[in-house]
Amino acid sequence: MRIHPLIADTATLEKLCERLARSDFVAVDTEFMRENTYWPDLCLFQVANSEEAAAIDPKAEGIDLTPLMNLLVNNEHVLKVFHAGGQDIEIIFNMTGGTPHPLFDTQIAAMALGLGEQVGYQNLVESLLGRHLDKGARFTDWARRPLDKRQIDYAIGDVTHLAELFPRMLERLKRTGRGQWLDQEMERIADPANYINDPALAWKRVKVQTRRADALGRLKALAAWRELEARSKNLPRGRIMKDETLADVAVHPPQSQESLGNVRGLSAAWKGNDIGARMMEALASADPLPAAELPAREDRGPGLGKDGALVADLLKLLLKIKARESNVAPRLVARAEELEQLAAGRREGLQILEGWRYAEFGHDALDLVEGRLAFAVRNGKLVRSRVEKEIEE
Repeated sequence: MRIHPLIADTATLEKLCERLARSDFVAVDTEFMRENTYWPDLCLFQVANSEEAAAIDPKAEGIDLTPLMNLLVNNEHVLKVFHAGGQDIEIIFNMTGGTPHPLFDTQIAAMALGLGEQVGYQNLVESLLGRHLDKGARFTDWARRPLDKRQIDYAIGDVTHLAELFPRMLERLKRTGRGQWLDQEMERIADPANYINDPALAWKRVKVQTRRADALGRLKALAAWRELEARSKNLPRGRIMKDETLADVAVHPPQSQESLGNVRGLSAAWKGNDIGARMMEALASADPLPAAELPAREDRGPGLGKDGALVADLLKLLLKIKARESNVAPRLVARAEELEQLAAGRREGLQILEGWRYAEFGHDALDLVEGRLAFAVRNGKLVRSRVEKEIEE
């Protein structure tokens, strides 16, 4: 494979993208820093196909990344390959308002191949390529210039290995007939809606031990305010106010700005500065959370009940057994909330009752909740058996 020198000018990038546009796929990775900023600080783009690989310096003076963005977002003929690509896709979305499509994520594909639910890149390379990766440069300062050879070699190595992994995984998926299993998942992670950071929804990421409408209304207002503050200053949310403090203020709101000096987690200066005043304005504007927006109780799904909870636990056991038999990650087949909804009586709109998931698991799951399938222990082993006639109570 041809490895290019670090690309730092638009003309060279344009020629590279023209060649990559004739490929069936392009492997993609990024290096970025986010410890001290709200927005990811993009430091490097890496791309490769089966013939060539390159790192692109987005910080190079005068470089225009439009050719690369057109390749990744607007070219529907080239498959974009990532590993655990959520943060890379978020960066591209922030830059363009679009997402790479079509795409393939090797971490999700590994789930269909029985290689684990969230297999790391290093483990995947070792498992399928038999190579040990040097991760020594992983936590380097990618914003520093100039980048040294070790940094660039490390970064390019991620996409050269990815370009080798993809064809092998694709072949195994074809051989096992599981390629179609991934279509829905790949479309899901390519959906731009996943990367829209709406301040009005920021409160849902904050853990709070209450379902009181007034407290959750304050939490919603405060989380939206913090999001906008963090954006405007380009600082991490936690630098404005930590989640624990946010939740505490929402549940136990201060009566005046002066009392902010007594709130644990806030600087005493907040009792008299502008940011403290803006926070108090956000609190004052908060309305109780409407009943329709109240979160479901965390313990069990709506309407589940005690007996339904036991059925949900049996469904989770069945999922473990079926996933082990099929050598697939359980999380790819079904999520806990779907199992609880099935146990509670829902039958419409569940992915486990459609397509390959129904064939692999949903059919047996439905039989279990409707009394046509039972568990038994034989010779010390847990087995499933069909119920031929109704069991009398």
